[in-house]
Amino acid sequence: MLKHILIDVVVHEEKLRRLREIPGVLVETIEPDESAARVLPAAVLQGKHVLFCMYPPVNHEALDALEWIQVASAGYAQLFPLDLPGRGIRATNSRGNVDVPIAEWNMAMIVNLSRDMKRMVVNQEQKVWEKQPRFSNEIRGRTVGIWGYGCIGRETARLAKAYSMKVHVMDRFVYNRSNGPLLYTIPGIGDPDGLLPDKVFQPGQEEAFLGELDYLILTLPLTESSRGIIGERELRMLPDHAFVLNPARGPLIQEQALLQALDEGWIAGAALDTHYYYPMPAGHPLWNYPNVIMTPHISGSPMGPHFRERLWEMFIANVERYVGGEPLFNELNAEQLRGQ
Repeated sequence: MLKHILIDVVVHEEKLRRLREIPGVLVETIEPDESAARVLPAAVLQGKHVLFCMYPPVNHEALDALEWIQVASAGYAQLFPLDLPGRGIRATNSRGNVDVPIAEWNMAMIVNLSRDMKRMVVNQEQKVWEKQPRFSNEIRGRTVGIWGYGCIGRETARLAKAYSMKVHVMDRFVYNRSNGPLLYTIPGIGDPDGLLPDKVFQPGQEEAFLGELDYLILTLPLTESSRGIIGERELRMLPDHAFVLNPARGPLIQEQALLQALDEGWIAGAALDTHYYYPMPAGHPLWNYPNVIMTPHISGSPMGPHFRERLWEMFIANVERYVGGEPLFNELNAEQLRGQ
C-alpha cells in the first residue's frame, strides 16, 4: 500500500529528493507555517498517513487516515491535546537533533558563569581595567549535576568529562544500548552505554544529589510531573556557590522561588535559555541580575547551521523504518503523549 506523506516543515531539497526515492511513499509538501493555530483545508489532510510538522493543524481530526506524526521539535507538548493513543496514532519527536548545540551551550554557560564573563564584557564596554580573582576561575575538578540523563544530558556529560569535571546524574534509571529506548543520535557523541557518570541518583535522593553540585543543568522534558520540579526546597539544597542552568523548559523551575534564590543568595547565579514568557517582558526582574545570563531560546534553535539537515536525515531514517515495518526512532509512548 502506498503511504502518503504530508510535509509541513521547511524543505531541505537534497533530502526531499532522497525521501521521494524511497519505494512505497508519495510525498506532498505545503508552505510551512509554525503557527500553533493553523487550519488547513480538509482536502489537503484527507488520505495522509504521515504528517511531518512542528504543530499539527487545529483541524487535525480531518487527518482521517493518519498513522504517524513526526514533530520537528524535541518537545512534544503540542501533541498532548490530540489523544493520539486513543486514536491509534503513533508519534515521534526530533530528539537527538539538537544534542550538540545545546550541550555546547551548557559548557559555554558554565565557563561564562564561572569566570564572570558578563562583568568582563561590561568592563570592556565601559573601558574599565579591573582584575578580580573570579575572572581566573577554573572548572576542572568541579561537579556538574545533570537532571535528566537523555541524549542532551549525555552529550553534556561527554564534554564535561573532556574538561575533567565530575558528572553526577539524577534520573529514574540510566539506560544503555541493550535496555534503552531506540533514540536517534549523531554518530560519535554522547554516552550510549551510560558509563560516564561518577554518581547516579534516583528520585527521592534530591538532597544528596543537589548538595554536592557546583552546577545544576536541567535536561528533562516538561510534563505535568516535572512542572515546577525545582522549587524553594531544591534551590535551598544547592550550595550557595552553585549555578543553575536551564536549557530545557522555563517552568521546570518555579519562577518566584528562583527570584528569591537570586535575591537572597541561595545560589551563585543562573543561565536561562528557556523562559516563563515569550518574549520575556522588559520589566521582568531576571533582566537585571548581574549573575544571570539570559539567551532567547537559541541553544538548539532551527537557526543552527545543521538543524534542518539533521532533522531531515532523522525523518528519512524513520520513513525507511516505517515502510519496512521496523521500530521508529524516538517513538513516544502513551504516557508521554498524555503529558504524564
